[in-house]
Amino acid sequence: MLSRLTRPQALTLCALPVVALLATAVFAPLPFSVAQPGMTANVLGSNRGAQVITVKGADTRRTSGQLRMVTIEATGPDARLTLSDLAGDWFRTDRAVMPRDAVYPSGNTLKEIEQHNTAQMRQSQDAATSAALKYLDLSPDKVEVTLKLADVGGPSAGLLFTLGIIDKLHGDGHGGDLTGGRTVAGTGTIDEAGNVGAVGGVGLKTQAARRDGATVFLVPRAECADARGDLPKGLRLVPVTTLKSAVDSLRALETGKGPVPSC
Repeated sequence: MLSRLTRPQALTLCALPVVALLATAVFAPLPFSVAQPGMTANVLGSNRGAQVITVKGADTRRTSGQLRMVTIEATGPDARLTLSDLAGDWFRTDRAVMPRDAVYPSGNTLKEIEQHNTAQMRQSQDAATSAALKYLDLSPDKVEVTLKLADVGGPSAGLLFTLGIIDKLHGDGHGGDLTGGRTVAGTGTIDEAGNVGAVGGVGLKTQAARRDGATVFLVPRAECADARGDLPKGLRLVPVTTLKSAVDSLRALETGKGPVPSC
């Protein structure tokens, strides 16, 4: 049959399957999510009308400055994104195209993912409370801390929760604030021993932090390189590995005495 066609006709006929494949590739759903800078919240203040940190059994102090936890927002696990949808986001500094399994590794349904994230947040809050009270040498039998942050899941606010508890109860230990009156943001998991862990998405989180007024950003040291990429102007990175290193760095920033590490 091809022998009876002219050359242009034969080429057109042969090209049809290729065109069909390309069309399928462009419009077929792909296993990716798109993330962008999300909301931030001052853990020393209130969120949606409720105090983020409340303490019973010990006196709290009035604080100045802010400690802002940061988030990223991603397309939902059931979003059907195609190559044409993603094309523009590949080259934007305020977007990140990520494998869906890297964003939602915990389950297949929205309910499973929400349950997993809620459990992680609860564990993070418990660890933050334990780490803060241990740092301050206070007994959990006498001091009760409640943490409340609506519509946020996962463990990445652990470090900021811990610092918020310490600032409310103890400040810098000399009558001042850990923040030094600044707006300090940051991210990182925390365990009961005060070790800070990596979380991912720091490049987008620095943008959210600077957008909402932060001038200092606490970042897990292992993620310094990611945080330096497209770092917003006016935002200072301070790498941390432990709760103690975070507190020491904030004190040094406040007093101007002692070294402050940088990425």
